[in-house]
Amino acid sequence: MPTLRAASAALLCLAVSWIHVQDQGGFPGNKTPGYVGLGYYLLEAAGVVAALLLLTLARRNAAAAAPTWLLAAGVGLGPLVGFILSRGPGLPDYADDKGNWTEPLGLVSVAVEVVLILLAVATLRAARPVPAPAR
Repeated sequence: MPTLRAASAALLCLAVSWIHVQDQGGFPGNKTPGYVGLGYYLLEAAGVVAALLLLTLARRNAAAAAPTWLLAAGVGLGPLVGFILSRGPGLPDYADDKGNWTEPLGLVSVAVEVVLILLAVATLRAARPVPAPAR
């Protein structure tokens, strides 16, 4: 059985994927330009893979599960960077969201992504081996 921390992170990963499916208008969706649509697909797949890995592998010792937690952090960090870039300076050939900082789905996405990143970082920090005291 996965830990509460791993199960929570898995749900957050699935939430990130679901939010982006909704934002692209369902699946397969129609997000243009093509590189943005491809990014959505990769993120959605990564979110599902991370959730499955968290539910199956995260119960191992923390050091062995570190790559899974790094993937989960990436599922949160990638779209957060995309949110900032797409609303701020904008992306090449993509101005749909430029300046649209208060879009409700975008704000929910940011909240979910930040919680996921914090949970993953806290887990990775807790898993670091404690150095031996200096003699």
